[in-house]
Amino acid sequence: MLNVTDGRGAAVSLQHPPERIVSLVPSTTETLFALGCGDRVVGITRYCVHPADRLGGILKVGGTKTLEEDRLRAARPDLVFGNVEENTPEIFSVVASVCPLYAAFPRTVDEALADLLATGAIVGQPEAAAAYHARIVAARRALSAAPFSFAYLIWRKPWMGASGETFISAMLAEVGGRNVFADQEARYFELTAEALAAADPDVVLLSSEPFPFKDTHRAELAAASGLPLERFALVDGEYCSWHGVRMAAALGYLGQQRARWDRR
Repeated sequence: MLNVTDGRGAAVSLQHPPERIVSLVPSTTETLFALGCGDRVVGITRYCVHPADRLGGILKVGGTKTLEEDRLRAARPDLVFGNVEENTPEIFSVVASVCPLYAAFPRTVDEALADLLATGAIVGQPEAAAAYHARIVAARRALSAAPFSFAYLIWRKPWMGASGETFISAMLAEVGGRNVFADQEARYFELTAEALAAADPDVVLLSSEPFPFKDTHRAELAAASGLPLERFALVDGEYCSWHGVRMAAALGYLGQQRARWDRR
């Protein structure tokens, strides 16, 4: 019997490792392949893009916010992986009528590390998960950086930022980051250029996802806020927001980027 507790606090029990897995989370899809479960993944979302050379031909069951129930049922899964932040309660209700659901919800690096081990346990790959866990812990210990303040934007029209209650904020804290909007009640919230100027962060990070910020948006927001253009930096959203095996490379990436922000 395999027993784990997911991010909702729900107990997930299986008699044996799942043979037909559907992943509704891009970062989890990548993790499942890295743990050696790729041949058991029978359904993914259209946003699952890694590993790119292994996903061709796998059934797409919808997006992270929209699920095609007929496709899910056609996949005949014995376990679905979801995420409380990325998927919806309505999707979880549909999944619950089909098969067991494991839903992650890491908001801190420690929670993400625990989730990785739980994922490895429920798919019967605890040793592979432990190996990645060790790599992430080692990458974490290697980091050192002076404190800096930041704002992290995820959307345009309206401008939207990430609060302190997000995994994004936790990852940036690993390289010394202090979120100037940490106290926002909503985890993702609307903000104005005036509010950004008043918060006066050392760096404004513009993510590649879900909105794909470009250099033109750096200039736009700098002009609107009155903050110097050099304070605005484009950042890879996958490395800032994806939990799972990507975290080892992500911590190294953020350490390198942190050095660049110091030179601005």
